[in-house]
Amino acid sequence: MKLKLLVVLAAGLLLAGCNTVSGVGKDIRSAGSAIERAAK
Repeated sequence: MKLKLLVVLAAGLLLAGCNTVSGVGKDIRSAGSAIERAAK
């Protein structure tokens, strides 16, 4: 359940905060890190 919520929040951040290509990369990296932390 937490992972699902985390993925939804990460997707929302990606859609809301990625104005540039570098912004997309940062968002994806932070979302990946959050998913890794949740999986541990």
